[in-house]
Amino acid sequence: MTVAATPPATVAGDHAPGSDLRAAFRAAYENRYTWEPGFGGYGGQCVWEQDGQRVEGRFQVGADLKALVEGISDEAIHKAVASQLWEVAIHRVRRGFEQTHGDNTFTAGDTDPVGVEVIVGGKNTGDRYRIKGDVVTMVHRHIHGTVVTIFTESTTDTGHGYLSHQYTSQYSDPASGTSKGGLSRFTDTFVPLVEGGPWVLAERVVESEAFGETPAGRQQFRFEALAPLG
Repeated sequence: MTVAATPPATVAGDHAPGSDLRAAFRAAYENRYTWEPGFGGYGGQCVWEQDGQRVEGRFQVGADLKALVEGISDEAIHKAVASQLWEVAIHRVRRGFEQTHGDNTFTAGDTDPVGVEVIVGGKNTGDRYRIKGDVVTMVHRHIHGTVVTIFTESTTDTGHGYLSHQYTSQYSDPASGTSKGGLSRFTDTFVPLVEGGPWVLAERVVESEAFGETPAGRQQFRFEALAPLG
């Protein structure tokens, strides 16, 4: 496993503002790590920790990507653990570029230290990305009436595509741009389930900034004794 900062910035001249970025964005999209077709699911032990509190349970992620968590009676913690497993699994599904983005256009904006801006037109007008090399370093998407903005700071190289290792996430109002919660910082550690993969989440640390009456917090999710189902 190699964990590294995102690659060197693309030279602005390589992607002049207004130029077509479809090929460059497609290369970054297809460089994301996804599970091979026929993924059979896996399971193991799960551990949740926050402020000295520790809860243990068992989990399975099925071939249908549904997460089953057992042994955790606290409803909020149960939901938090299941949500992490589902969120990770759904991003490992392999969908062809044309299937996902066939109705979109991709135009170059400015270039900054994060990467070259990708301005989306067509079906998903209003969305934006940044890419650096073959990595999507920023996502700004409209999802169910909310905007989520994610900055990827470092990645894990699986040998078959990259996984985000350290990144931030912020939700905001699409009309006003007002934050809907505190900034969250994630650190994800992935490991191969068996030699050669699939790669699965072994640990996620979520550090959230204070927002309004919600205090800052730090949650740790660990997934251990991992094994394929069947």
